[in-house]
Formats: sequence, structure tokens, C-alpha cells
Amino acid sequence: MAHTLSALKRIRQSEKRRLVNKSNKSAMKTYIKKYMKALETGADDTEALLKQAVSVIYKTARKGAIHKKQASRKVSRLTMKLNKAKAVNK
Repeated sequence: MAHTLSALKRIRQSEKRRLVNKSNKSAMKTYIKKYMKALETGADDTEALLKQAVSVIYKTARKGAIHKKQASRKVSRLTMKLNKAKAVNK
């Protein structure tokens, strides 16, 4: 257990940040799951859902919950899946 006031404050701050980051990551994962489900079912709004997911992913990176290169990697993989699905459906 921390003894100094500054150490106690750091514990409080890190806990708050952890919860905010957890919330941001959870929201990001929810949008990714919606997109993946639409992609699997062949829904018409997959491109719109991809756009939403990309926006949320980059927003999560901007807030510092994930690294910007991790965000780019996720976006790249999601876009590749859409392109593959389009190629198969032609």
C-alpha cells in the first residue's frame, strides 16, 4: 500500500484512467462485432458499419486506450475482410 499522498493520488488516477480505457475499448469492440456480424450475414449496410467502426477505432487510439499502429492494423484487417467479401460476391 502506498504511503505518500502523491502515491495515493497516482493510484486513484490510474484506476480512473483504467476504467475510462476499459470503457473505450469495450465500445470499440462492440462496433467491430456489429460490423463482423453484418459481414457474415451479407447485410447491405456493411460499408456504413465499417465507416463507424473505423471512426471509433481511431478515436480510441486518439484517446490513448490503444496504440495508433494497433488501430491502423485493426482498420486494415477489417477493410481487407470487406474487400474479400466483395470479391467473393461478384
